[in-house]
Amino acid sequence: MSRTEGRNGRHWIGFDLGGTKMFCAAFDGAMRMRAALRQATSAEDGTAGLDQIETMIRAVMRKAGLGRRELGGIGIGTPGPLDLDRGVLLFAPNLGWRNVPLRRRLETALGCPVVVANDVDAGTYGEYVSGAARGARTAVGIFPGTGIGGACVYEGRLLRGRRRSCMEIGHMKLLPRGPLCGCGRRGCLEAMASRLAIAAAAAAAAYRGEAPVLRKLVGTDVARIRSRALAESVRRGDTVVERIVRRAARHIGLAAANVVNLLAPDIIVLGGGLVEAMPKLFVEEVRDVAEREAMDAFRGTFRVVAAKLGDQATVLGAAALARAEARLA
Repeated sequence: MSRTEGRNGRHWIGFDLGGTKMFCAAFDGAMRMRAALRQATSAEDGTAGLDQIETMIRAVMRKAGLGRRELGGIGIGTPGPLDLDRGVLLFAPNLGWRNVPLRRRLETALGCPVVVANDVDAGTYGEYVSGAARGARTAVGIFPGTGIGGACVYEGRLLRGRRRSCMEIGHMKLLPRGPLCGCGRRGCLEAMASRLAIAAAAAAAAYRGEAPVLRKLVGTDVARIRSRALAESVRRGDTVVERIVRRAARHIGLAAANVVNLLAPDIIVLGGGLVEAMPKLFVEEVRDVAEREAMDAFRGTFRVVAAKLGDQATVLGAAALARAEARLA
């Protein structure tokens, strides 16, 4: 894309709305980051949240030297269920926000199109545009964290329902009478393989004296057992914790095999904090189980890789989605 085109309204804002932090960045037409800003998510309700989001976007525009006429669009990746037609965040579980009119407010305030997307959709799209899934025909993203998110990019477009995002891999049922999931059902992948599930099992092991390194690092409080602590515990010899993590990764591998049978992706991208902390372990376990459990016809037809973009995946993907929507308009 030429510099002239970049000066005439072809810059894009990506925004990652998280439960604890917000990350906003400006990109040029080639998806090169021009400026970025991170802040703690401090708003107590959706109205205050919109104020903080708008303020951050304006600050990033100033930092990048962009005026409103140079802005092609804004993309926002957010957790929780969305009304994609109206660009409304219906509910953000970790924030307590409900019915937040993201698109209407920001389009009115900033005078450009706004695209609202699920955060894992945006992150997977970012990896498709500039990361580990670049050039793929069909790319599936699986992001284990507090929950487990999934997404699929098929021939350059996100796979979505008419009004809702889809690919809820975390709520694929693996064990009908298994542990209770946060969604209210039993045996979901998320209840068996999320960081929260891993941390709960590791905390019990530490309490029993079976994970002395983890206990020394963070104690037995589940809330303190984060991805880095788990990785350090494994690295320093807590074999019980390693078995817990590998078991969770194998559950994800089984879910991945089911997705392979349905969609025949050429690449599966694993992202999120757990994978960033232990990429080799997760890639090996998920790949081995997916290859073994997928139908014979699909074995050897896909790769399992770790994401490359880290915490930039969602902001870049959200900005790229805004660019893609503008090209279709």
